[in-house]
Amino acid sequence: MKKTLWFLLIISALAIGFYPAIYFIIDRQFGLLSTKSPELLANLYWNIGFYTHIISGGIAMLVGWPQFIPIVRNRYLELHRNLGKTYVIAAMLGGISGYSIAFFATAGTVAAAGFIGLALVWLYTTWEAYNHIRNKRVEEHKRMMLYSYAACFGAVTLRIWFPLLGAILQDFDLAYQFAAWLCWVPNLLVVRLFLEKN
Repeated sequence: MKKTLWFLLIISALAIGFYPAIYFIIDRQFGLLSTKSPELLANLYWNIGFYTHIISGGIAMLVGWPQFIPIVRNRYLELHRNLGKTYVIAAMLGGISGYSIAFFATAGTVAAAGFIGLALVWLYTTWEAYNHIRNKRVEEHKRMMLYSYAACFGAVTLRIWFPLLGAILQDFDLAYQFAAWLCWVPNLLVVRLFLEKN
């Protein structure tokens, strides 16, 4: 069961980590971008925020999961540190840019609030994890990194919740509003339960 969960996590992280490449290969007006106004899609600052978010978020997704493999932490410490630095930079850029574009979220204020909350949690947990390791508080660092990657993994769970809710509710906006919260709040609760049992 544990191996299956790890396999699914890695496959999901790789798939979503490389997903932003699609926006550089085909016409970007697909999926949620097709719901954006032409004015927003033409806005320079929104585009900077959007592309910063998907690129840095993808990098964070790709380099984050190996950090939880004991052999990487214990036998390849230099690799662990370098991946960690990359993750922190990518997560901070992804969080800041995610916060900035969240105000323009599809489906209005409820969805925007969900994504703003996600961005703030991602920024806070990543920064705390970084501060803990700088002060050699290893256990606190590990716990906060679990929360940080759980927030990052919201990119995966969003793509699970949204189509599922869309099929159930048959209402695009309502499904997206729920998904904007469900994509990250349950992730944090799972980490909390995991830490309480370990």
